[in-house]
Amino acid sequence: MNNSISKINKSLTLLFLLLSVIFIIIMIVNSNFFAWTFARHQNILSWYIRPLFLIPLCFFAYKRNPSGISLTVFLLLTSMLWFPEPAVVNDKVKEFLLMEKNYLITNWTISKVFISLLVPISLGLLARAFWKRSIKSGISILVLIAVAKTLWSIVEGGKSGQAVIVPALIGLAICIIVIYYGYKRFEKSRKK
Repeated sequence: MNNSISKINKSLTLLFLLLSVIFIIIMIVNSNFFAWTFARHQNILSWYIRPLFLIPLCFFAYKRNPSGISLTVFLLLTSMLWFPEPAVVNDKVKEFLLMEKNYLITNWTISKVFISLLVPISLGLLARAFWKRSIKSGISILVLIAVAKTLWSIVEGGKSGQAVIVPALIGLAICIIVIYYGYKRFEKSRKK
């Protein structure tokens, strides 16, 4: 039974990793899909929901469940298109997403590749911290992710980057509270 669960877990992990790669490739090669996705990402609800995916990422890492981690990454990637395109868009949001789109489609330098790789690296470090059940490291990495995203947004987007501050802070606060109390509860029951 354990062996079949392990095979299913490996298969699901590979499936969601493959789906994530396919989603990224479609975003890169299909400019219409890219534009459609970013139009829907103007819905501010997607900005508030995205940081919350760090909660199940940490949960599945704590439970040492790679298929749950890969599912969470896939859902995080696709969450920008879950909400309908809004009828009215805040000017800062519109300006910031235009900057972000341009950033993604122009001049891929070595430094831009390095900065972009920080996203999967930081998510990997976050998962590793909770896999090793280190609450201090995990929360420190959560804070660093939120600060880095906010700083990058302001540096690259100027005043429009300030649109990220409130969703990032609210998401960070919710993540820390839920993850901290969840961690304490799991650790208490694990030690019994």
